[in-house]
Amino acid sequence: MALGWLVYRMTHSELLLGTVGFSSQIMTFMLTPFAGVLADRTERRRLIVATQSLAMVQAFLLAALTLTHMVAVWQIIALSIVLGIVNAFDIPIRQSFLVEMLETREDLPNAIAVNSFLVNIAKLIGPSIAGVLIALWGEGLCFLLNGFSYMAVIVALLAMRLKPRAIAPSTARVLQILKEGIAYAMGDAPMRAVLLLLAFVSLVGISSMVLMPVFAKDILHGGPSTLGFLLTSSGLGAIMGALFLAVRKRAQGLERVIPVGVVLMGSALIGLSFSTHLIASLALLAMSGAGTMTVIAACNTSLQSMVDDDKRGRVMSFYTMAFMGMLPFGSLLAGGLASVFGTPVAVGINGTACIIAAGVFFLFAPKFPTRSMTGTPAY
Repeated sequence: MALGWLVYRMTHSELLLGTVGFSSQIMTFMLTPFAGVLADRTERRRLIVATQSLAMVQAFLLAALTLTHMVAVWQIIALSIVLGIVNAFDIPIRQSFLVEMLETREDLPNAIAVNSFLVNIAKLIGPSIAGVLIALWGEGLCFLLNGFSYMAVIVALLAMRLKPRAIAPSTARVLQILKEGIAYAMGDAPMRAVLLLLAFVSLVGISSMVLMPVFAKDILHGGPSTLGFLLTSSGLGAIMGALFLAVRKRAQGLERVIPVGVVLMGSALIGLSFSTHLIASLALLAMSGAGTMTVIAACNTSLQSMVDDDKRGRVMSFYTMAFMGMLPFGSLLAGGLASVFGTPVAVGINGTACIIAAGVFFLFAPKFPTRSMTGTPAY
């Protein structure tokens, strides 16, 4: 939240706002598939500790530059690229690591939903705190606190007691293993449908959030606290979406839940494009957050329920590529559309595209299989 506000305060440019978003996420698109190969061949917890440590260093560097008033846009872009490289490895490895903390796969849908719930509790609280901190002391303090927060993550990882994971030795080359994973995911119709829809929704829907500083400042005529309220409302909606999935006992039927979530998100974005009042905007962002989280968590659960264990890292890297990897292109698209047509029209276009994609998915997506602990498909 602080980074977006800092960039827009310094530049007043929607295009540069999108550019910073692009620079922080493009490495996810480029490097994530190789992270999936690494996740299938190496101890995942050790890798996550390494990525979290590097992200902590990046946060402290950004804090130091901002607090000393030496920060420039090119530095923000450079550090965003560094964080993007770290996240390209961290996110798919963490996603595939989740199953190692469970004794039975039957708990996986609830575990993913609870994970989403916890993440969005943080997203609910964080922007509100950030809005106050920025108004009182500036963005630098937010970056500093972010750096310290990684220490808690590293300690928690090191405190876990896990059963060793059997890793089959392989002499195959990285590109060969990656090609095998691509053929596996794209050759499975339900997996392919989920990945393609998620990629499109990330491109045109989820990426619209990069324009929230423009809504806060130019449309709602507010400041950093207004941006904090907007993002908090989105987080509150996401928590509702995560709770909805947490109470589901099985993964079956998600092929119908996913398009409903996309329609909910798209409708909220269309409504937001017409809104000029804070209360209405907060309600619509809550609706958008609920739809977004439903889509993300349901896609995650569907893929993890379908995938074979020895290919989990690679498939989750494709999930990350579809979700996070498309966001940089979406950021550029949103920034470009906003600079040409205006921010409200850009958000409306994106929302309409989401609804069309949901309709196509609903009509043509096959029924999803799930797998038992032995890997046997069960419908």
